[in-house]
Amino acid sequence: MAEVTLSRAIVTPPRAVPPRGRTAMRASVPKPVFNGVSHESVRLTEMEKGKGRPAQGMGGKAATGAPSSAVDPSGYDEKAKQKLEKVTEKAKLKDVNFWKVHKQELKEMLPFLWPKERPFIKLMFVVSVVALLFSKLCNVASPIALKYAIDAVVAGKFSVNAILAYGGIRFASSVFNEIKDNAFAFVSTHASRKISLRTFTHVMSLSLRFHISRKTGSVIRACSRGSESFAALLRYISFQVAPIFLEVAMVCVYLWIFYSWYFGIITFMVIFVYAAFTIPFTEWRNKFRRQETEADDVFNQKATDSLLNYETVKLFCAEPHIAHVYDVALAKKQAASLRTTQSLTGLNLGQAVIITVGITLSLALAAREVLDDKMTVGDFVLVNTYILQLYVPLNFLGTYYRMIKQCMVDVEAMFRLMKEHEDVADAVPNTELVLKSSADARVVFNDVRFMYNPLDGRQILKGVSFVVEPGQKIAIVGSSGAGKSTISKLIYRLYDIQHGSITINNQSVANVTQRSVRSRIGIVPQDCVLFNDTIEYNIAFGKLGTSNMGTIEEVKKAAKAAQFSQFVDEQCKDGYDTLVGERGLRLSGGEKQRVAIARALLKDPPIMIYDEATSSLDTHTEKEIMLSINAAAVGRTNIVIAHRLSTIMDADQIIVLKDGLVAERGDHPTLYSDANGLYRAMWDQQLRSAMEGGSKSSSANLIAGRK
Repeated sequence: MAEVTLSRAIVTPPRAVPPRGRTAMRASVPKPVFNGVSHESVRLTEMEKGKGRPAQGMGGKAATGAPSSAVDPSGYDEKAKQKLEKVTEKAKLKDVNFWKVHKQELKEMLPFLWPKERPFIKLMFVVSVVALLFSKLCNVASPIALKYAIDAVVAGKFSVNAILAYGGIRFASSVFNEIKDNAFAFVSTHASRKISLRTFTHVMSLSLRFHISRKTGSVIRACSRGSESFAALLRYISFQVAPIFLEVAMVCVYLWIFYSWYFGIITFMVIFVYAAFTIPFTEWRNKFRRQETEADDVFNQKATDSLLNYETVKLFCAEPHIAHVYDVALAKKQAASLRTTQSLTGLNLGQAVIITVGITLSLALAAREVLDDKMTVGDFVLVNTYILQLYVPLNFLGTYYRMIKQCMVDVEAMFRLMKEHEDVADAVPNTELVLKSSADARVVFNDVRFMYNPLDGRQILKGVSFVVEPGQKIAIVGSSGAGKSTISKLIYRLYDIQHGSITINNQSVANVTQRSVRSRIGIVPQDCVLFNDTIEYNIAFGKLGTSNMGTIEEVKKAAKAAQFSQFVDEQCKDGYDTLVGERGLRLSGGEKQRVAIARALLKDPPIMIYDEATSSLDTHTEKEIMLSINAAAVGRTNIVIAHRLSTIMDADQIIVLKDGLVAERGDHPTLYSDANGLYRAMWDQQLRSAMEGGSKSSSANLIAGRK
């Protein structure tokens, strides 16, 4: 109870008149809470009950009138943030005609149902259509057989043929339905697989600009749900809705020919009124389904993002805030689901009224015909059977239409994803990058100017020029934001430059294929993200771009060169079969970076890029890794992007970047000799930091570099 009081006291707003002097100093510092876990649990419990301090809006003002689910202990208004994010998206989706907007995309998807290279799939499609036609013929014929059986009974006879015919036709209808469903299952699953593969490969081919701004959960849902919904869309239209109208047409024609004309008219009018009511009403309801889908996407994206960043959540004790964000997403999904259900009730009631009127009117007229001896009892039962047989599937017309609209929404999300274009595309025509040997690996930057987003006008590189001769080791240093890592991305052609040129062996990277460029460059990134697989897989992966997956012998050799084999042999019970966890979280930062080095060494490229390759390593391991890097650098063109200047003293040339420009260049002795130079200032600053931090090894290396 004391903890609850303490928690509430912390979130109580200050008094209007602040205290003065020492009292003010004491009042400005919250009273410490020693039992942090229990206190956190109380805050989390209060938040779940809708308690806690008022939620703060995006602008810092308290959100008035907010529901209890919007209260966040951190004062962050996730609900307001999501509303702002949806404004643009709603404007895009307003009054969208699915068939007109996505006509071209639908045409491109149809070949997946009739694949040229798969005759079996085409055969199954034909079988499903034929089985559908036979099942509908059986549905129309079975009441006729029942009529003859009843008329025989009324006449005091027992018609074995009519009874057997009725039973056989009913059974045949079920058999043909099963054949239809199973045959089309081959078609739909094949189409789903191919469409899903096409969508996934398209997403993987998109440029880095898309992937750094994507919402992973939404993309995954769009890929999986969109492909399945496309096959379902065609199944509902071709094998659910169209057969209903086919059967209605057959029954109306039969009633018109063999009975009074008004039976056919009544049946037709009921169908017409039913469709006229269902389609507009369902169209109106579709906006609620769209909102539900959007809320589901947000919910999945928030859940995925929170799980991927769970370590950050733990480090900043942000469990209540994340729970609030998750709860807001769930609340939106719940509200949208309730609106969908409530509107469904209105639709079902309207459909029930129309069908009831049709059934009552038809049976009343049939009964009058029987009493007037214009129809037999068998005819009365036939009309009643036809009405029930038609109206039961007709009752699902609204359901099928809703499913179709739901599939449209899901497919629409997939189509929007497919419309994402590649920012970086191979030139047409293009050639392969030719590097006959490492002696041809000459890299030239010529007046390169680049900005990530041309619209905001922030230029990262403002005219950078340098040359890396074959076999040379060039280092690029500078403060954060100077453009060091951008250079590595441009060499890989993850982005296109706006001005200047980048050439390898006198071939512009803009005129050759991206794959040929990337297959000849190895990189050790600053932040190495690993697959949730074994150590062997993650290292062997490095060879995929040039040949098959690396063998275990090659993996062990690369791991030894990266000073990683001892760790695997001594500390990993399963050796190279050890799983590294999600994004490699079971390994330390230094261990992940050594996996990255081993992976790059296994690739054995003529050009190597080290982007802060030793930034996560201690000084002792750094020295060992640098020996491995230097050994691997022999005979290759090497570009080292570094923060620790002690690791690049042996570089043939050091380029110092400042504000996107080359401020200084030269080898270490030349740059250090300039007492007023930027490189000298950076060196002295790192020396002071190393001495203050007590790192003897780093200090010794930096002091040695002064001599």
